[in-house]
Amino acid sequence: MPSYNAPIRDIEFVLHEVLNVTENDVAGYADLEPEFTSAILEEAGKIARDVLAPLNASGDLEGCRLENGVVHTPKGFKEAFEAMKEGGWNGLDIPEEYGGQNLPYVLASAVGEIFVSANMAFNMYQGLTHGAISAILAHGTDAQKTTYVPKMTSLEWTGTMNLTEPHAGTDLGMLRTKAEPQADGSYRITGQKIFISAGDHDMSSNVIHLVLAKAPGGGESTKGISLFIVPKFMVKEDGSLGARNSLSVGKIEEKMGIHGNATCVMNYDGATGYLLGDLHKGMRNMFTMMNEARLGVALQGYAVAEPAYQNAVIYAKERIQGRAVTGVANPSGAADPLIVHPDIRRNLMDQKSFLEGARAFTYWGASLIDAAHRSGDKAADAMISLLTPVLKGFLTDKGFEVAVNAQQVFGGHGYIEETGMSQFARDARITMIYEGANGVQALDLVGRKLAADGGKPVMAFFDMVKTFIKENEGDEALKAGFLEPLKAASKDLQAAGMYFMQQGMKNPNAALSGSNDFMHLFGHVCLGLMWARSAKAALAALAAGASDKDFYETKIATGRYYMARQLPMTATHLARIQSGAEPVMALPAEAF
Repeated sequence: MPSYNAPIRDIEFVLHEVLNVTENDVAGYADLEPEFTSAILEEAGKIARDVLAPLNASGDLEGCRLENGVVHTPKGFKEAFEAMKEGGWNGLDIPEEYGGQNLPYVLASAVGEIFVSANMAFNMYQGLTHGAISAILAHGTDAQKTTYVPKMTSLEWTGTMNLTEPHAGTDLGMLRTKAEPQADGSYRITGQKIFISAGDHDMSSNVIHLVLAKAPGGGESTKGISLFIVPKFMVKEDGSLGARNSLSVGKIEEKMGIHGNATCVMNYDGATGYLLGDLHKGMRNMFTMMNEARLGVALQGYAVAEPAYQNAVIYAKERIQGRAVTGVANPSGAADPLIVHPDIRRNLMDQKSFLEGARAFTYWGASLIDAAHRSGDKAADAMISLLTPVLKGFLTDKGFEVAVNAQQVFGGHGYIEETGMSQFARDARITMIYEGANGVQALDLVGRKLAADGGKPVMAFFDMVKTFIKENEGDEALKAGFLEPLKAASKDLQAAGMYFMQQGMKNPNAALSGSNDFMHLFGHVCLGLMWARSAKAALAALAAGASDKDFYETKIATGRYYMARQLPMTATHLARIQSGAEPVMALPAEAF
């Protein structure tokens, strides 16, 4: 069975030396002292290692089952869920008035990474609940917040989001679920939703569904969509549970991965629902939480690859196979360990350099969300809106790639289920699809985000990179290995943006044909920036005589690898973009 140990030292490095959280003027950041965050991360790491990770493989093997209308989770999940309740983990960043601890989202993200790495399928139950809480806090009435949020924060109740229908995935304007207004102000919700993660289960006493539906008078397309709170059990005025609502689980989907999470078909047969936010503004209301939700999936993308990498390293050090080309490295053995071979090193360095860069990128994104929500920073809000499709699309594409490459280190054993490597690859795959498939993320980036507010956010990003390079160009240790590659990559990104500006209006297919490449190009530049910042922090620590010299030297070497071996991919992506639409659109549909 694979093991997992939370990378707490690296998490602390990002929080306290790259982001310098205590020096940030965002509300609550001054409290994030190293001793405080360390205590939280250490405790989360223990739960992940001792409670969640041991259930990952067994949960995958057993899966969920539907019997007589009741969804049963895998053995051990209930007990683990109780540990989550007792620790108050779901309420880390929820306001105190609703039972939370009101800590910054960046710290909740760090804890979330640890839990996802240990058991992604299990963590989704509380992750979906957190997303539903965010929507209710953003758009609910005071009564709705008081009724639902405290018990969802404590995980006595859980939550879901119901968007997709059998005939309507990304194109939500086609949805058919109806909401009929009632005399008492409620609505009757009728329709079917599919792919509902954590749609039902046996770990909480109630499930609070957030359902998109069309109410009369809203018109066609997405303009007619509203958002509704639809509880599994009705809630009485005193907060106790009443009768079962008119909704049911049609079936549990058989999936490629995340078997421990119940992905349900939900049937609403005139269920009682309550409007959340303004009528006919459901899409707007849902999108206010999309930055957080999509950053959460970006985190899943690399977090599920982290244990795959950890176990690949263990295997590479223990498995003996062949001899090093430079001479025998293990004279007492019949062969040398895999890790002596350059191609294995390349594979592991690809993984390590991505994972550490992705962690820094994600936490930076979380800090932008904190700045936007806690301090009303409009520039931060604009920046995270620009970066959200990059985070979600790039980190999940590459996270899956890392999981597959970690599996490759095991050779034939990686293809055998008992090693656990198959599960990491299967679980990582869903992150590229849900919460907006990555092709849609790329289209959103090129079609909407680049031109947002006259292009000010993307220009602000370019200025940020340019300023960092200029401020540090006198640092010779940083210049050759980090600043010069970052400058070249940034120029590739600007050239791609200029191509879209020149071609987009007269030939939209030219821009959209290059959207996926642009998303990846942008992602590489972001990781390049994160690595340059990380190297600066590591060099400063070494200059100050840090005791853990090996950590910082390893960090710098890993960053140099990314800048030398991965960041040059920006030139390839630029060449693909500038080839235009012709190679992509050359064949008629019937030629496929």
